[in-house]
Amino acid sequence: MLLVEAKDWRAFTAATAKGKICFALAKPQKMEPPSLNHGDVFFFISTRPGENVRNEPSLQVGYPMKEGSKASADIDGKKFAMFTKADGAWLEQDGDLPKFLDAMKKGSKLAISATSGRGNPTSYVFSLAGLSTAIDATAKECK
Repeated sequence: MLLVEAKDWRAFTAATAKGKICFALAKPQKMEPPSLNHGDVFFFISTRPGENVRNEPSLQVGYPMKEGSKASADIDGKKFAMFTKADGAWLEQDGDLPKFLDAMKKGSKLAISATSGRGNPTSYVFSLAGLSTAIDATAKECK
């Protein structure tokens, strides 16, 4: 169920077997290379109280990433390492979460670089406009 639509971000809630989940998501404004079929691409900030997960950032792409490869996130010049698995990427260091979220809330764009399973370098740029409103809505709904 849609909680809020805030500029380039939306916040949702859903019921699962493990309890209520909430997430904010955005679609990329730019995908490179344009010739590649990227499938559905989203950046999520997920909260799953039943699993004790709060504000977990992740990238979801429409293809498998190169096994064992790393991805990198750049928020207005602040860089963060990510690990990949199947069609997703997550922060490599849990300790980076507070800095990552703070940078996202204060920043204007998030750029992520990764490598597809076929070895193609890929990149995505997400606007951060509306992110804080979307995260606030998920925090209120999934306490």
